[in-house]
Amino acid sequence: MSAAPVTILCMKWGTLYGPEYVNRLYAMVARNMTRPYRFVCFTDDETGLRAEVEARPLPPIRIDAPYEKTPWKKLALYNADLGDVTGTALFLDLDLLIIGSLDRFFDFPGEYCVIRNWTRPHDIVGNTSVFRFEIGAHTDLLDRFHAEPTQHWVDAVRIEQTFLSRILHDQGRLTFWPEGWCASFKVHALPGGWKFPRLLLNWFKPSKVPDGASIVVFHGHPNPDDALAGRWPGGWYKRLRPATWIDEYWHER
Repeated sequence: MSAAPVTILCMKWGTLYGPEYVNRLYAMVARNMTRPYRFVCFTDDETGLRAEVEARPLPPIRIDAPYEKTPWKKLALYNADLGDVTGTALFLDLDLLIIGSLDRFFDFPGEYCVIRNWTRPHDIVGNTSVFRFEIGAHTDLLDRFHAEPTQHWVDAVRIEQTFLSRILHDQGRLTFWPEGWCASFKVHALPGGWKFPRLLLNWFKPSKVPDGASIVVFHGHPNPDDALAGRWPGGWYKRLRPATWIDEYWHER
């Protein structure tokens, strides 16, 4: 008897990322999954998405201005009902690379699994670029968020991943992926990292594919297209050599 399909989720809203980001993400998943799966994109615009992507409307959430199009929108995934999307789901941000097998992300034990945030290694804070959860099992997160104005949470914790990490940790439901499964482009691929002055090494030495990783995460800047072209928005000292190896993974084939 074949295993029931798992679900790969992503979200796309606004105009920051075009459909090519979803299409490339789908292609990377297809090359790195052996078990049956669905690929679902919650979006406000399905124009240009490839036929294999199951487009669904964005789940409801109440977010006050001016935060409507920020990552707080991810909390909408914790609605009790996501229509025909049920069961175990692995969420992937659009701006990442998949360079190895994803199967182990479904085998690893834990109720809510997430990346341990590289920029805050001493805090219990996840990076929600990659997380696995059971749909409908964390409705309390959305209820807690709706109980206060959005500005209250922005002032208290700043970002959505700190909000949910603290609650899930207090509940004993938070698990971090094993170190190395998800790598940071800035921390693990760039020879000089992301902090001044050591990052000046990036002017002269090329980046490399992180050993042993399945996923390379591009948190903040640069995005994959920037890194591929050798761009790093954010200041004169933020430079890098073109990461040409990205082209091997980041395509729609």
